Amino acid sequence: MNIYRLPLEESQYRKLLQRAEADIGSHLELAARVCRHVREEGDEALLYYTRTFDGVNLTRQELKVTEEELAAAFAGLDGKTRETLRYAAAQIESFHREQLPPPIWMKEVERGILAGEKVSPLGDVCLYVPRGKGSFPSVMLMLGIPAVVAGVPRVVVTTPPAAQREKEAATLAAAYLAGVKEVYRVGGMQAIAAVAYGTETIPPCRKVVGPGNAYVNAAKRFLYGVLDVGLPAGPSEAVILADASADPRLIALDLLIEAEHGPDSASLLVTHVPELVETVPPLVAELLLQLPLEKREFAAAVFRNNGGIVLTRSLDESISFVNEYAPEHMEIMTADPFALLPRIHNAGEILLGSHTPITLANFLLGPNAILPTGRFARSYSGISVHDFLKRSSFGAASAEGFARVQAAAAHFAQLEGFAAHALAVLQRMEGKEK
Repeated sequence: MNIYRLPLEESQYRKLLQRAEADIGSHLELAARVCRHVREEGDEALLYYTRTFDGVNLTRQELKVTEEELAAAFAGLDGKTRETLRYAAAQIESFHREQLPPPIWMKEVERGILAGEKVSPLGDVCLYVPRGKGSFPSVMLMLGIPAVVAGVPRVVVTTPPAAQREKEAATLAAAYLAGVKEVYRVGGMQAIAAVAYGTETIPPCRKVVGPGNAYVNAAKRFLYGVLDVGLPAGPSEAVILADASADPRLIALDLLIEAEHGPDSASLLVTHVPELVETVPPLVAELLLQLPLEKREFAAAVFRNNGGIVLTRSLDESISFVNEYAPEHMEIMTADPFALLPRIHNAGEILLGSHTPITLANFLLGPNAILPTGRFARSYSGISVHDFLKRSSFGAASAEGFARVQAAAAHFAQLEGFAAHALAVLQRMEGKEK
């Protein structure tokens, strides 16, 4: 396991902050080729890339999942899985309904002058639900529920197909439970291109939201400006901030949570306690043996590459590092985690205390688990209903209100050299005054 002792040499420190997802430039040429092909050939290109990249042969008719298939997928789940999905959906919906702003607000900013905002849902949105080597019904719930809660009239889902249809069942069941009715079996670069340009089967959308691998992110970068590509969400990453009160075994358990996502993930313990540097690595090694072989190999690769332990000289330095690292997921395992909450400024989510592992937040705590990665937590927030809403400001002035601000507005227009702006204000009341 990597052990980083601060302070580091500048080059080593930059590499630690950079992690795996920063460079997708090598995929941009392929993204350009795929996107142009989809734009020109539509469904035929989608079917070609689905065969080439996913190894799945589909007909054009199979691209769209029918509503009957969605209902059947939910009905076909075992009772425990259905109830688990229902519970998670209820928690996620409850949290996201609390985020809904009032549809209209206004205030009188000056006597006779009103200003406010009107909030409207987007007209349509595409939710990208990845597959990887498994099925991710949690991502479907985390994307579909806030979109439906926000009132988006057309919610489109694209998700890579599975060679064995039964592997699609949980994700399709989650779409049914979330209230999403329009799902397409297409993933990767070609899915992003499809919703950017539209094909014979898949409609164009104004925005695409959802996590993806380097290829998906390369397509989003290429298509930036054609559609809104949402927040940056790449390989998983987590930081655990711990002091001497933390249980080393719980730290070791939770370091493995994000590490098992894949070899390009990042999982770090940040602490100023030297004893944890000695006690945690052997516990991680012990717990690795309890994982399936593939997950064990993923996690081991993470601790060789983008994971490990960062040993600082003080709690203050630990907090400073976390804010600079800006992790996707963060756990605080300290004597008083709530006391540190105001000091964490850059993190996609902050989980407090030893009984709040990332597992809860990933599936059913309520807050959204689709979060900015790659240090974008410095300027982006996690997915919420706000990603599916837009605001229009409005204002209104009465004759009395206009008279109050007429001179100031005219002077401002003249100050910036806009003659027509000034005339529209200065001559507005002339006819009524005669």
